[in-house]
Amino acid sequence: MHTLTPAITIHLCAALAALALGPVALWARRQGVLAMPRLHRAAGYAWVTMMLVTAISALFIRDFSLPNLGGYTPIHLLVPVTLAGLFFAFRFLVQRNITGHRKAMRGLYWQACVGAGVFTLLPSRFLGQLVWGQWLGWV
Repeated sequence: MHTLTPAITIHLCAALAALALGPVALWARRQGVLAMPRLHRAAGYAWVTMMLVTAISALFIRDFSLPNLGGYTPIHLLVPVTLAGLFFAFRFLVQRNITGHRKAMRGLYWQACVGAGVFTLLPSRFLGQLVWGQWLGWV
């Protein structure tokens, strides 16, 4: 049985914020007259901050009930994947490789936010029960 710890609270809040901010950053950078580069940059930096908080806070969440190594389960592999993805996305930006930056950020959003979120927020998992349980009466 899990309990709601400060690390889990920080992780969950940051992950949900990143999930919500990602589409804003991606939408604001569309091409043409409707592009909003200032909104894209602000939402992008906020999203990156939330992704860093999510990844780092995950290191303080351990689960000894699932197959693990020192309390770290396979989903913890997303921590180095996320950090590497952010590094390369900014490296592309510094190199003025906008296509590489765009692909890295989109991939990171879909894999680390949406993909991990679907797995993590399943109703049978602890964080899923925290998020959905209040609305659906599972808790």
